Amino acid sequence: MQNLAVEPLALGERLKSLPEKPGVYIFRDGQGNVLYVGKAASLKHRVRSYFGAGLPPKLEKMLARVVDLEYIITDSEQEALILECNFIKRHKPRYNVRLRDDKNYPYLKITVQEDWPRVYITRRLEREGARYFGPYASAASVRTTLDLVKKLFPFCSCNKFFDGQYRRPCLEYYIRRCVAPCTGGVTKEEYRRIIEQLILFLEGRQEAVLRQLRASMKGAAESLEFERAAWLRDQIQSVEKVIQGQKVVSTRMEDEDVIAFAREGDEACGEVFFVRRGKVVGRDHFLLEGTQEEELPQIVASFLNQFYTSAPFIPPQILLPCLPQEPETEWLRSLRGSPVSLRVPQRGKKRRLLEMVAANAQEALQQFRLKRHADNQKALVALEELQVELSLPRLPQRIECYDISNIQGASAVGSMVVFEKGQPKPTHYRRFRIKTVLGANDYAMLQEVLRRRFRRGKNGAQGEATSVWEMMPDLLIVDGGRGQLNAVLEAMAEMEVDFIPVAGLAKEREELFVPGVDEPILLPRTSQALYLVQRVRDEAHRFALSYHLKVRQRRGMASVMDSIPGIGPKRKRALIQRFGSVKAVKEASLDELAAVVGMTRSLAQRVKEHL
Repeated sequence: MQNLAVEPLALGERLKSLPEKPGVYIFRDGQGNVLYVGKAASLKHRVRSYFGAGLPPKLEKMLARVVDLEYIITDSEQEALILECNFIKRHKPRYNVRLRDDKNYPYLKITVQEDWPRVYITRRLEREGARYFGPYASAASVRTTLDLVKKLFPFCSCNKFFDGQYRRPCLEYYIRRCVAPCTGGVTKEEYRRIIEQLILFLEGRQEAVLRQLRASMKGAAESLEFERAAWLRDQIQSVEKVIQGQKVVSTRMEDEDVIAFAREGDEACGEVFFVRRGKVVGRDHFLLEGTQEEELPQIVASFLNQFYTSAPFIPPQILLPCLPQEPETEWLRSLRGSPVSLRVPQRGKKRRLLEMVAANAQEALQQFRLKRHADNQKALVALEELQVELSLPRLPQRIECYDISNIQGASAVGSMVVFEKGQPKPTHYRRFRIKTVLGANDYAMLQEVLRRRFRRGKNGAQGEATSVWEMMPDLLIVDGGRGQLNAVLEAMAEMEVDFIPVAGLAKEREELFVPGVDEPILLPRTSQALYLVQRVRDEAHRFALSYHLKVRQRRGMASVMDSIPGIGPKRKRALIQRFGSVKAVKEASLDELAAVVGMTRSLAQRVKEHL
């Protein structure tokens, strides 16, 4: 990153010129690293307040490192809030309270704008008319919800076209997890009724779902459709079982979120209970970082800002342990479209509910810390074993592993994964498109990857690491045996980094090959060191393969069909999914082509002419 350091006088002049407008401000250090991101209704008043007396110790430490200031003017404070959240998520500033995540949180998406709505997991919120539920703390949380509703409502979860032309349904149909719209087993109206019941259930309106199901069961019985009536009876019982497990916290049928926090050291956990129509229909916890020396009102404000700017639903009432710093609810009102009340219950049922949520937050934080401690202990044992077995000069705190993925030399890519202190460091992963090697030559490909990696890390080899590339590993692992090891050693000697310990891990017997030792090293089958090197190798293979598949897919989509006027990516995808290959598209009749979703007879004629 370009050095953005400026003289104190320049920073002082910049403070004088700040506008009295809403916006986002960014404090940076001498290397251009983002230290803090904030929003303001008035940039001039807000930023100047940091340079007064009586600041908290945390802000004093930060200001001692600040040498540069940036700001972005926005049209409104709400726009500044959204921009602040995006910057915090992107830069993860050290002095901000931030939700602990490496990517966007997952949602459950229902494409209600389509004739045949689909239900799937996504990490992107788009304004195209679909319904979203979430955000969830992790992919595991949303998968649990998806698995539950899939058992209750037989919606389709595949990517087939619902044109009724498929001859046989899949297994999902026979285990009552799908109604097979692909074979014409259900009408659009019947299928949409299932989706509507699913939405009602996710909204917490289970009683309305039960009324609909009971009415349908009665109608099926009166029509002598006893098998369908029995199936609906089983569905009703399943929904009732779920409802019985939901805690009733209010008889007033209210919609509200209840949020509480637990803190320990630099970490905090925010627990959210989702109350819909008086019942707790869901809960989730979110870990936060950067909370050390922060007051609870500031933690509450940061959590609300980051959580609700990406939430598809905001209830009319939110219960909190204390009011946030600057408890302005106008931005929540604008997101919801109606007033939102922030309340701190002092007594009664709501206070007891808040205390229960706080107890759950404490338990979640404790479980996280216990798990991390156990993982750290295992990692330390593994690193110590690895140091002894491979005779390493020091503990391998940083391990890099490399792998190549290709098919007969085609779409060749390489991967670099990094483990620090025995744990993966995804932000340090790197991938490579092979540029200079033709044909299937894994050795030469590995050498190209290593040359490119260490060419960019030249300063780090001299002890001046300032970037990921310049951080030298304590151990380098390559996926392969003696041949791959020798190829890597040759490239490293050429780049003058042959002082780095290297090992090759062969898959067949999990043998470790090291330079200067004739016989491979076999780690004990139950050793933590073996589990660690296997995990590192498998992660490098996964990362390389995922990139290889992406490159192949990109190449495979480039075909003769790209040159047909009027046939864009969507129509091309529809044709390939319907017929299976370009050859099959070429052999299809005019009527068959015109029947594909998105096609017309004139477009079908054009496809026939070009192919």
